[in-house]
Amino acid sequence: MTAMHETAAHTPRDCHAALHVVAHEREKSARWVVLLTFGMMIVELVAGYATHSMALTADGWHMATHAGALGLSAAAYWFARSRAGDRAFAFGTGKVHALAGYTSAIILMVVAASMIVESIERFVHPATIAFREALPVAVVGLLVNLLSIKLLDEDHDHDHEHGHEADDDHDGDAYAHHDHNHRAAYMHVVADALTSVLAIVAIVLGRYLGWTIFDPMMGIVGGVVVLKWGIGLCRSAGRQLVDATSPAKLEDEVRHALEAIDDVRVADLHIWEMAPGRRGCVVALHTATPRDARFYRGVLEGQAFAHLTIEVHRCVEGHVAPVAPAA
Repeated sequence: MTAMHETAAHTPRDCHAALHVVAHEREKSARWVVLLTFGMMIVELVAGYATHSMALTADGWHMATHAGALGLSAAAYWFARSRAGDRAFAFGTGKVHALAGYTSAIILMVVAASMIVESIERFVHPATIAFREALPVAVVGLLVNLLSIKLLDEDHDHDHEHGHEADDDHDGDAYAHHDHNHRAAYMHVVADALTSVLAIVAIVLGRYLGWTIFDPMMGIVGGVVVLKWGIGLCRSAGRQLVDATSPAKLEDEVRHALEAIDDVRVADLHIWEMAPGRRGCVVALHTATPRDARFYRGVLEGQAFAHLTIEVHRCVEGHVAPVAPAA
């Protein structure tokens, strides 16, 4: 193999503007939702303890932790936006969103586990519930949750059951699917809405049918569902944090596009998610008839990589030597 080596690269800093506009709007929405959630948290906790409703109390504590998690979400947007131009972040501040989403997922799972434990304790030690006083508070809580969902304005299919990993998104659509910080905030308010609905069901059944067992039962059901959501979000955000490789479908597309040129063989290929809707790619090519590296970059232009590095190695025709994987 001849010692011929070219590199063509571009950085993500040239295409930040549009995504940061989206992030700034989500930051403002998150701040409003924090205020709404915190206010409703106070009301539900006071009412829950006063009426002895486990479902209502669980919803109040659920909102308390969500208020903190949503505050973290807003802070993450601010941090990523305010330091977007800081050269200390080699690939930008996109991983801040994943870190906030991962932390929120942990909080979500802790809340879910506490709901389950407290509901089981209520089975063992039941308490008299003031259903008439608890019902209007639960209804108001649901309305606040629905307003919060509207403010966050989730613009995709609920991320396909909270575990979606899009393979072919671009620009704003990809941002929506891969912004784990926004997914976490949205998931928190949806979880609040779910527990509010379960609380209303439990209170209605207890008040009009005398089925008081449904109060702690709904706490357990809500806890299990929320725990499942938290695990899904934790797994998804964690993959971005540890630079897990992109789906095989995308790698195959890149490999096939490049190997359709002349006698090119892809010797090394790495694709990873750097930020919401932003992927990086490093590829090493072997060919006996090398072209300028910018030509190969143009072939991959449709993939809209935020950071793309291409190495071109001239080799003897018919002989392709392996390239050691990048560290």
